[in-house]
Amino acid sequence: MGVLRTALYCRLSKDDMAQGDSESIKTQKAMLTQYAKEHNFLVVEVYVDGCDIIGLRQQSLDTQWFASI
Repeated sequence: MGVLRTALYCRLSKDDMAQGDSESIKTQKAMLTQYAKEHNFLVVEVYVDGCDIIGLRQQSLDTQWFASI
């Protein structure tokens, strides 16, 4: 079997948002990256859901960005 392509999806919870800058996203990305490496996945994209991180309000999420996931 060849290399499988994948995307990572990290999500910031409301509790984490309330605490400000969170280690949660960094931890999720590290764990998912390690899993991908161990299972021969090629990570082609990393998505982060947490509107406060990218400066958007939940109601104004760009549907094209969401659809690309």
